[in-house]
Amino acid sequence: MSDDLLYDRIAQILEQARSQVARTVNTAMVQAYWLIGREIVEVEQDGEQRAGYGEELIQRLSLRLQGVFGKGFSVATLRRIRQFYQAFPLGSALPEIRAALLSESSGAVHQALPVASDERGIAQAAPAQSEADIRAALPRELRTSMFPPGLGWTHYLILIKVTRPEARAFYEIEAARECWSTRELERQIGALLFDRLAKNRDPEAVLALARRGQEVAKPADVIKDPFVLEFLDLAEHPALRERDIEQAIIDRLETFLLEMGKGFCFVGRQKRLTVEGDHFYVDLVFYNRLLRCFVLVDLKLGKLTHQDLGQMLMYVNYFDSTQRSGDENKTIGIVLCSEKNAAMVKITLPDADQIVAATYQMYLPTEAELQAELTREREEAERMLRLTATTPAAESDPEDNT
Repeated sequence: MSDDLLYDRIAQILEQARSQVARTVNTAMVQAYWLIGREIVEVEQDGEQRAGYGEELIQRLSLRLQGVFGKGFSVATLRRIRQFYQAFPLGSALPEIRAALLSESSGAVHQALPVASDERGIAQAAPAQSEADIRAALPRELRTSMFPPGLGWTHYLILIKVTRPEARAFYEIEAARECWSTRELERQIGALLFDRLAKNRDPEAVLALARRGQEVAKPADVIKDPFVLEFLDLAEHPALRERDIEQAIIDRLETFLLEMGKGFCFVGRQKRLTVEGDHFYVDLVFYNRLLRCFVLVDLKLGKLTHQDLGQMLMYVNYFDSTQRSGDENKTIGIVLCSEKNAAMVKITLPDADQIVAATYQMYLPTEAELQAELTREREEAERMLRLTATTPAAESDPEDNT
């Protein structure tokens, strides 16, 4: 073995070891900060009931800790540590971690619980324990895996800024499962991913989204509305062309796939379809490995038309008849436009669940803007329901009346 090859192999071993150590240190630090936050909150709750007690405690604690452990424990840092525990009082929201902790703790908790008995001395079943009760009774030496190893302290500094618990839990789950960097996490929060996915879901489905993260089982699960394409760095102006958007997507394909969501693989651009000598071109073709189907994307500037929907329906039917294998699901078509009319979509394709119209934005929407869009779409859907209900039924044949 040459010296160079030996060096390369040893260097690879060391780099892997360093990476493992860094992940371990990150996880240990998150765990330690959670425990420190718990101690601070418990002392505050049990301490003197007067205004400013908590801040006085933080300042005194910071001075003592910095004297021994250095400048890493400033007042601002201790405040964030306290906020971290308050945001995650039960530890991580990841279902797999919650299940493992509850399983690990159940034996210790039930052993510690006193067994009640009736007047005849017959043991009675202990009352059902809540998750909070179980975790509170969990011995500290067992609290070793309360947070995922892929998320560091910087991830949690970003997450504690998310004020709504259901959204915060969702982002933590997705960041851990999808291995988001802190930059990717910040973008998804800024782009209101949770709100866009929850936009057309009922309250029970929104709760499931917060508890389990994004689960892809049907076409609607991968559709966001709007798609946020601020990373393309394209200003919306009259000279903008569809091919400009397409080229910008290709140039930033990795980021676009992140925006598309889970399970997407890029297949090609300007895919040619030939029908009896006539050629048609699909702007972008993807494959979703979770749904096991092709996903076609057509880019449209301006307002969506019924011709755009009819064209996408033809594309989808073509792929289903010529490209789809027997064990794959039906092709999905997404018409991505800057403006759509939900009522027109419903009337044009009342039964075509494979075709979806979604809007795109070249900037990050604010929560107020998204809420306004949600209200507008809800009012439009209610208007369509009223219109359907008031449409007179076909008159019966006069000869049927006897």
